[in-house]
Amino acid sequence: MKQTLIAQVEDKPGVLNRVASLFRRRNFNIESLAVGHSEMPGVSRMTIVTDEEELLRRNVIRTNLLKLINVIDVQDVTEQPCVIRETALVKINAGATQRGQVMDVAEMYRARIVDVATETLIVEVTGESSKIESLIGVLEPFGISEIMRTGQIAMTRGLVLPRNGSGTTTNGRH
Repeated sequence: MKQTLIAQVEDKPGVLNRVASLFRRRNFNIESLAVGHSEMPGVSRMTIVTDEEELLRRNVIRTNLLKLINVIDVQDVTEQPCVIRETALVKINAGATQRGQVMDVAEMYRARIVDVATETLIVEVTGESSKIESLIGVLEPFGISEIMRTGQIAMTRGLVLPRNGSGTTTNGRH
């Protein structure tokens, strides 16, 4: 099982370098890293995926991240219900005769064609990593010239409260 961490960090120069250096010093592999602004000004959210399976070593990663300057909070969401997504751009070699077939494949995967050139198409797909891998496998026979993947982003799922018979939740809200 891969470990998935969500870290809130100050949006300052050098933070990403400190996080990457921690993983290097501890000899942990970062399988995926995605960083972006959060809902709070001056705070970025990082999703880090590692290939560490041992619980003790997973706790070491989280504990050491929390010790870093500019790291506000770290959640290990590995075993929590999460929405995890990745985006990929795939450039396919497709002349006029293959274009329709590639568009059909993209539609099956709910992907979008975002660029059309004389001999290539670029397909954008978002979803779980397995969906992206599957689409890439189906597109390979057409000839893939480039792939760019974002890495995984994750967010824990919200709490769903049971409804009572009057249409309100158990906490009195609609």
